[in-house]
Amino acid sequence: MSADKDRLGPGGLPYRPGAGVVLINADRLIWAGERIDCPGAWQMPQGGIDKGEEPLEAAIRELEEETGLPKDAAEIVELTPDWVYYDLPDHLVGKMWKGKFGGQRQIWALARFTGQDSQVNIATEHPEFSSWAWMQADDLIEKIVPFKRDLYRQVLGTFRDHLA
Repeated sequence: MSADKDRLGPGGLPYRPGAGVVLINADRLIWAGERIDCPGAWQMPQGGIDKGEEPLEAAIRELEEETGLPKDAAEIVELTPDWVYYDLPDHLVGKMWKGKFGGQRQIWALARFTGQDSQVNIATEHPEFSSWAWMQADDLIEKIVPFKRDLYRQVLGTFRDHLA
């Protein structure tokens, strides 16, 4: 995995390293949560990589933090082969992440859901989602905030053989 760390985003700012999880159930549908801070916008579990943390560790941590699922409720299948990027829209550059980043570079993990729906608990310590659902890839792409749409197409395209 190459770390194109010198690549700059909008405003000449670096990209924040991040990780995410495409969690699929037995019907090959994708877990998505509706953001509390942006009603109508749905996304998969994702977030920043902490200092000293590997992308896979961060992805598993984000899944647990955002869904309440225990680690044994998901089995990692594969990772994106390289970083995928998204740029912040102009109106968010300088506002998100204390103005330090112009977007994110992310590694995504595809994980098979091995738990029960009843184990999902989005009422976490720092909740990000108001509701959740299992979705088809096309529906999820349509419901993500527009500036992440191309990234979601790329990530879901990488894992297309595993999706419904």
